Amino acid sequence: MTVEGLLTAFRTVDAQEKGRLDLVGFTLVLDEVGLVWSKAETQERFERADLNHDGYITFDELQRMLDNL
Repeated sequence: MTVEGLLTAFRTVDAQEKGRLDLVGFTLVLDEVGLVWSKAETQERFERADLNHDGYITFDELQRMLDNL
């Protein structure tokens, strides 16, 4: 997936334009880009991607996580 495609998916899910996703939003973006993981694996990857441990991930955190797959 291109950065533009990922950004489009992120913005679509981040409808309130807060610039961050919770776990549900993260899961929706993963579905949009064709990544399907178990609930436990999704939770674990979300927690690893949440570098500042605020319970949300930003686009940069999401992109960094996907780049490291």
